[in-house]
Amino acid sequence: MLSTFMQRLQPISYNALRIVAGLAFMTHGGQKLFGLFGAEQPAAPIVPFGMFLDRFWPFGMAGLLEFFGGLLMTLGLFTPQVAFVIAGEMAVTYFWRHWGFGDRSIWWWGNRGELPLLYCYIWLLFWGHGSGSFSLDAWLAKRKKAMVS
Repeated sequence: MLSTFMQRLQPISYNALRIVAGLAFMTHGGQKLFGLFGAEQPAAPIVPFGMFLDRFWPFGMAGLLEFFGGLLMTLGLFTPQVAFVIAGEMAVTYFWRHWGFGDRSIWWWGNRGELPLLYCYIWLLFWGHGSGSFSLDAWLAKRKKAMVS
């Protein structure tokens, strides 16, 4: 049984994980799309910013999913749906870009795939358990309930 202190900390840490992971994921997408956050240049700049279509797929799609998926996760909006999609993206990333990398290993310590693996399981957690109490999903649900009552 958790102590009372730990029980009070649980929703705070759950929401903090969603917010911090969402922000980190968003910055990763921002690097790909816009060349922000320390990237020398965008991996796949978008059309109004001088996109080259041959570079858009797959890095541009990944950048869009990561930037906007991270933003929605940070806000806690459409959390289960978004989490499912971006967990899938991370699973594809792991098997497509990391499986067989380096020493041809399927294991993360040999193929540098620990980041997509962690993101995949973090997003699966939010897919299964929702966005938490400090989120737009919770606020909208509360508002909808108040309007129905």
